[in-house]
Amino acid sequence: MHHRFLNSKSLLGKLILLSLSVAALSVAEPMANFNYSAIAAQSVTSDLKLPNLGAPELPPLGEPSLYIPQPAVNPIEEVRLVLKLRERRVYVYRKNKVQASFQVAVGKGGWETPTGNFKITHMIKDPVWEHPWTGELVPAGPDNPLGTRWIGFWTDGKNVIGFHGTPNPESIGRAASHGCVRMFDKDAQALFEKVEVGTPVIVEN
Repeated sequence: MHHRFLNSKSLLGKLILLSLSVAALSVAEPMANFNYSAIAAQSVTSDLKLPNLGAPELPPLGEPSLYIPQPAVNPIEEVRLVLKLRERRVYVYRKNKVQASFQVAVGKGGWETPTGNFKITHMIKDPVWEHPWTGELVPAGPDNPLGTRWIGFWTDGKNVIGFHGTPNPESIGRAASHGCVRMFDKDAQALFEKVEVGTPVIVEN
């Protein structure tokens, strides 16, 4: 029994040695392939020529806008109207510079044009006028009291006030309206093209 046990032990040792040899060969082959691949990759990389990018371009002095993103321009914030009642004149400002001004008629005693800060709420070409007491509608045309353009900026929920043309140019420069701001019709058309809904309107005494 003892002798047979030794033979079995010797046989077991040989089998373990054989298994280790096979395992070593199976590991060695992938490693050899890996080394070969690494060497091949290194050879390809060494042959690859990178382009010469040169020195980075620097912005010229005094012109940062060429390289720094600029905020989008909002036309509503760029333009504002300032109506000066005593002067009977409205000024169009763009970036704090006067771009245009127009002579106007303003509200008469008891119907004064309201002062304060407002915004344009309505813009209408060839408006229809409704008589405030009779409800009569006057269609667009030469006899329309609003002329060819309406630019509304104030309301109390019932009455509305705005800039508009007029078929009565002789009233321009006077306190003659029921609160609205009358303009020569050609001036009302010109103002209409310079503003939009949301443009600020500042009315001062």
